[in-house]
Amino acid sequence: MSTLLSNTNPIDIAMPSDGQLGVEELKELMRSVTETTQQLQQTHTALRAEVSRLQDELAEANAQLRRSRSLAALGEMAAGIAHEVRNPLGSIQLYIQLLRDDLKDRPEQAAICEKVDRAVIGLDAIVRDVLQFARDMTITPTLTTAENLLERALQSCEPLLASNARLDVTHASSSECPVHADVCLLTQALSNILRNAIEAMTLRDHSDHQLRLESNVRRVRCPDGEQKQRTVIVIEDTGGGVPEDVLERMFNPFFTTRKTGTGLGLAIVHRIVDAHGGHINVRNVAGGARFEVCLPTQP
Repeated sequence: MSTLLSNTNPIDIAMPSDGQLGVEELKELMRSVTETTQQLQQTHTALRAEVSRLQDELAEANAQLRRSRSLAALGEMAAGIAHEVRNPLGSIQLYIQLLRDDLKDRPEQAAICEKVDRAVIGLDAIVRDVLQFARDMTITPTLTTAENLLERALQSCEPLLASNARLDVTHASSSECPVHADVCLLTQALSNILRNAIEAMTLRDHSDHQLRLESNVRRVRCPDGEQKQRTVIVIEDTGGGVPEDVLERMFNPFFTTRKTGTGLGLAIVHRIVDAHGGHINVRNVAGGARFEVCLPTQP
């Protein structure tokens, strides 16, 4: 702000010895007044733009903070429900196995038991996802780099990469993008984002898809409202972007736009990144979506 105000120069007109202003002096005075007014107007406009930008950043930071608190509360509730559901599921599965053994000579009834058993297995998988989301994230951080994390995530998603998808990877120097992270957990989080990006591009009828990966270190606005230096891992796709109403809810547990799945994938990603003291920014760009995983450079 001081820089902006320093651009306004005070009016400095030399007074004639008789104390009266002539025509030229009046012209010079009016010109100085006009220039000063224009400078003040420019400063005012610049200040309003800066205030607007800071308000937007603060609103986004507050939204991220509220989301983290809501997810933590939902996690505690989901853990209690999941444990209550898991115990009877185990009993049901045991009884189904005993019943199936008794019905070996009655194939039609045994087939029904098989269907029930598969349904129980599916429910148990959902309970495991809920418990993973709800559990207290205890991380074991080691010093690594953003490049290493992205390479590991790419390897896990390699079978999903279509032959027509171009991969564009840009990294700053490894020494410039340090991350103190639980490598397994963060690799899981990045892999989930990558899978979502790849699936979004696969569903879009387009002949040339591009997956852009990037890592760098820069100052970003954090959920506490302060600007801090962060290692930023970028995953950007050409999958058509995310609808605005989905952007607001995509990290909510059990929210999904797909016909299958528990809707816990991105919620777990958020919990993992939050446990590392980081945060995620998501926005639409030309032709797709951009995820920015912002992580502390120091433990």
